Order: sequence, then C-alpha cells, then structure tokens
Amino acid sequence: MRTMWRTVQQTKKDLAERVLGKALGLLGNDPDRNAKYLVQVIDRFTGDEQDATTREWFHRWLSEGNPGREFLSRILKNTHPRVRQRYIARMLVSLLFSNKEVLEGRENSGDFRAPSVMLISPSMRCNYRCEGCYAESYERKDDMKPEVFDRLLTEAESMGIDFFVILGGEPFIYAELLNIIAKHNRAFFQVYTSGFFINGAMADRLVELGNVAPQISVNGPGEYTDASRGKGAFKTVMQAMDNLREAGCVFGFSSLVTRQNVDVVCSEEWIDMLIDKGVLYGWLFPYMPVGKNPNIELMPTPEQRNTLRRVMRHYRQTKPIVPIDFWSDGVLTGGCIAGGRQYFHVNHRGDVEPCIFCHFSTHNIHQCSLKEALRSPFFSAIRERQPFSYNTLRPCPIIDHPQVMWNIIEEHGAKATHPGAEDTFTTFMPEINEYAAKVADVMDDVWEKEDYHEWGPNWTSLCRVSPEKLEKRREEYQRARFCACGLGKNKAD
Repeated sequence: MRTMWRTVQQTKKDLAERVLGKALGLLGNDPDRNAKYLVQVIDRFTGDEQDATTREWFHRWLSEGNPGREFLSRILKNTHPRVRQRYIARMLVSLLFSNKEVLEGRENSGDFRAPSVMLISPSMRCNYRCEGCYAESYERKDDMKPEVFDRLLTEAESMGIDFFVILGGEPFIYAELLNIIAKHNRAFFQVYTSGFFINGAMADRLVELGNVAPQISVNGPGEYTDASRGKGAFKTVMQAMDNLREAGCVFGFSSLVTRQNVDVVCSEEWIDMLIDKGVLYGWLFPYMPVGKNPNIELMPTPEQRNTLRRVMRHYRQTKPIVPIDFWSDGVLTGGCIAGGRQYFHVNHRGDVEPCIFCHFSTHNIHQCSLKEALRSPFFSAIRERQPFSYNTLRPCPIIDHPQVMWNIIEEHGAKATHPGAEDTFTTFMPEINEYAAKVADVMDDVWEKEDYHEWGPNWTSLCRVSPEKLEKRREEYQRARFCACGLGKNKAD
C-alpha cells in the first residue's frame, strides 16, 4: 500500500514538473501576464500539497512591485527551455510539495525520514592551491570510484532523494561526473565550482543535460578572489558566468565571507554586478574554522554577521536575485538541517558526515548502506537535539553551540575524517565559546525586536519539531536570557 501511495505521489510531482516546465517555456515578454499565469499554474497543480506559508510567499514575491516579477523575466531571458523544464520546474516543485503527506513519500519509518538533499564529494582534487585548503594533498587515486558514486545516487533516489549537491575539490576535475549525472536524469544537481573548466563547450553540455546548475565560487571583486587563488582567477570566474549565461544555463554564486571581505560582498554594486552577469541566486558561507590551519580571526564578527543577515534579507525583498546566508537564514528551515534532518555529506572515501563542515563519521558506505548510515545512533542523536536553540538565528552546532555537538561526537565515538578535525572543538573551544556568547548578545536582541520569532509556531508543521520540543527550547532560551540579564546585560531594555 505504501509503495502504491508513493507511486501516486511521484506521478503527481512528475505531472506538476511537466506542466510547470511547459508553462515556463510558453511565457512571453509581458511580466504581469507571466506572473499571474505562473501563480495560477502553481496553485492548480500544487495547491493541496503546498503549505500556506510557502504559497503566501510566492504570491507576495510575484505580485506587482515585488522582485519576483523581474526575477521571472530574467529566467525567461537567460535560460534555455530545457533548463527551465529539467531544473527550474523541478526546483519549484521540490519547494512547493512540502506538506507532511508529500514528504512521507520519502523513505519513512519510526523517527527517520529521508532528507531532501545529499551532498557528495567524489573527488577532493583541485587545480587551484588556495591558502588554507587541504585539496593539494589529494591525488587521482583518492577519488571515489565511479561505480560507487553511481550506486550512492541510486540508493538515495530509491529513498526519494532527488536533489544532489556536488562538492570537492573541484568537481569538474572528476572525469566521470557528467556521464554519471546523465544517467540520473530524474534528479537535479548543483555543482560547486571555481569556474575554471566552464568554457563554451562545457556550458553547452550542461544545457544539454538541463538538470545541472553550477554554483560559481567568487569571494568579491578581483583582488579578493585573486588573493586566495592567484592572479587571473577573478577574470576566469567572469568568463565562466558569461559562457553559462550565453548558453542559457541556470547558475548561482557561492561566496566565502570573512572579516576582510564582508563589506564588499554586502555592497549594492557587487550584487548588481552579479545580477548583470546573469546570476539568479547564491549562497554566502561565513568562514568556519575547519580544514587546514583554521584561523579564528577570519570569522566575521557578530556585528558583521548581523550586517550580512540584514543586507541579504533586504536584497531578497528588493532585487531580482535570491542570496542566502548559510547561518542567519537558518530561521527559514527551523535551524540546523545537518545529520540527515534535511541534508548530509558523503566524502570521497565514503565517510558519511552530518555536515560539510562537521568532519566526523561513524559509518562508511563501503561497509553499510546509505540508509543504515542515516539511521545511525550518531545521526539520530543530532536530529533529536535539533533545533539547538529556540532562536534559530543561532542555528549552528559547531559555531553557536559547540559543546553540544562535541558531546554528541564523544558520546557516539565519531571519528575525525581528516587530521585536525577535532581542533575546532578542542584547541579552539575557548575562543569559539567566547564568540558564541557574543553572537548570542547580538542575535538574541535581533530575535526579540524583529519578526523572526513568529516562525516558532510554523516549526511544528514545516520542520517536524514537536510542540513539546519547541516549548523546551523556548524555556531554555528564556532561562539563558534571564541569566544574561542577571549579569547586567538587560536585553529587554
């Protein structure tokens, strides 16, 4: 019975994808007519499955005077019809089919439901030698075997996962990448890349596939990007973006945000330049003290972190681009999504890690199935503890609640997957605890004074947080604020 039900749900999703894809292909040059038609199509084919919050957001974003109108026009202008059908329509359906019954279509039993996204690094090799990166220590022999990569995608798809994020190293250095993606044409992929290998022919191949969106890594104007990768790297990025736009491929950006470049990546001139280049969306990742020779001083200050939050939220409301702050936009997902709650990472050796930044594992896919790894006591403990705070502007168990994650790691005997991974929780624990306390000072004020706390009631339906757990986190949060006030930090004033 469950198999039949899942088949029906998949059929409904397939139909919605086809209709949305066809609609996006038929829309003309009239932005008002386009937006109204798209809303009608979305409501007609996903109305019962779409949660009210997402529905209202789409309606508002596409309404007259809002940036969704121009965003839609940019899609029609810059992307090939094949890409609209195979990537954009699937992305929309993935976002819109989000209520409990449809989510049950993914593998579900007991306290486990398959996540929506799998991150995978088939190779850690890279042609660049960026400062602080460990990619230089890997060779071709260290790559994941193509048959293992293929098997992982197949296992994930069998559980209902259809969105894959490919990382590295430099993913396009992995020779079999696109051939394997072509075999899995019912899924869609984001590939995080420096852009070095995206020439005209590569851009055309990506459009031919239709289900791949490169995320071009760029850390600001020329001097900022060239500083880490070498002279000429920024020019290569700009050319890659031009190649993708001219071919009609959807693409985004990815920026590492440090204390040094936060102002420039927040500038309106920078965002407008990305829009002109054809970028539709992007991720901003504040520096995390992980990897080779981590440097705490590169982390954005709590005040800079708040600036990033405020500015990116403003741009989403005013410009035809969707920039996402990996930390502060955690409120939109009910906090941390790691440990298989919504995503997880498999490295080139097959270690199943809770997060791309948390390099610890208890299971390896060479000794177990993907399902077994996701159901492991280690991952289950992480999911049970989420959200780590009632204030999900502080979502991260590595930076915002480090002791919690370290306790889980130690309790379940998780092993470091590369040398020095434990330094974040040992050598740098005093500095990170101090940093987390300062972030709490800033972000708790923001949480109380702005409208974020209104997300609380939605967590029970959107994020699988029980009312009892939500109340427990609220009480913990309030006790912490009371203690802070008792120390002379009266945040209610």
